Amino acid sequence: MFRDIRRKAKLAGLPPGIVLENEEQKHEPTKITVVQYSQEDYQEWKGEDLDACPLLSQGTGCLWIHIQGMPHNHLMEQLVKRYHLHPLTVEDITTSSQRPKVEEFEDYEFVTLQLLTPHKKSQFTISQINLLLGKDYVISFQEVDSDFFSPIYKRLQSTSHQRMREQGSDYLFYRLIDIIVDYYFVVLEAVGGQIDEVEEKIIVNPKPQSTRKIYRLKRRMLVLRKIIWPAREVVSHLLQAEEKRISAFTRVYLRDTYDHIVQAIDTVETFRDMLTNMLDIYLSSLTNRMNEVMKTLTIIATIFIPMTFVASIYGMNFKIPEYQWNYGYYYALGIMAIIAIVMLIYFKKKRWI
Repeated sequence: MFRDIRRKAKLAGLPPGIVLENEEQKHEPTKITVVQYSQEDYQEWKGEDLDACPLLSQGTGCLWIHIQGMPHNHLMEQLVKRYHLHPLTVEDITTSSQRPKVEEFEDYEFVTLQLLTPHKKSQFTISQINLLLGKDYVISFQEVDSDFFSPIYKRLQSTSHQRMREQGSDYLFYRLIDIIVDYYFVVLEAVGGQIDEVEEKIIVNPKPQSTRKIYRLKRRMLVLRKIIWPAREVVSHLLQAEEKRISAFTRVYLRDTYDHIVQAIDTVETFRDMLTNMLDIYLSSLTNRMNEVMKTLTIIATIFIPMTFVASIYGMNFKIPEYQWNYGYYYALGIMAIIAIVMLIYFKKKRWI
């Protein structure tokens, strides 16, 4: 989080559209996959130089250019020349950790989303996805190299009698957004399982380790909220925009994606409330445990007060009536035992123990 702020701080005073080279991703390779499809045909090309792709010059059907890894300067120059990308778009594509947003330009729609990938129980990784929707083409930029969109490839390759092959590029654009939103629930399910485990431990046997787990989960929920809330604004904007690039057919499915995001937001808010209540339960359990300990110690001290009084009397340095009695020692112990039993019976009737 703070690393992103430092990266933004470096842009202070610079004109808009300036791209700073990311040292962490400078040496990572870039993979390009180009898919040309229609209801009758499907073609795929993979390489590293976009100008070498023969599918770009055919101009039949819908075109999907998928770029994995941070695009290098030469590739961005090729895309700017071919698709007239705005300098601000180039800046957003080449800068990671952007806030999810949507922007309209003359030739295309630009969308930035955050991709959540589950990793080890409730943990997850965050990467950036940039999408461009133009006339008969979609360009996607995936920050990390993974097979996240492999189900989309399989659907396009499977048969010509399915919606993605029959519809235009706007439907592919919707499917890419939809699969990103679907993975929100995969991550939320893992986080929910971890919350249930911590809640059970707190109720059965609260320990200081539980508070550390709660604070870690609360921090993750803040990150999820930061990612999912703006995604609702993105889809809402696409639904309300003019129908020049997104058809009425695709808008119906986008509304379903919007509903899914709202459900994810409700889940995040529910989890946040649960974690807050769990922290309150933990603090209350500690207070109750402390009260129980104090009550036990108070009862023990109260029982021993009269017994100590009896023992102090018979321990004085002058003669008392029972001092020379052969059974005086047992007499004193009996009095102490009777006092303890009577007090225990009294406490029991008062329901103090």
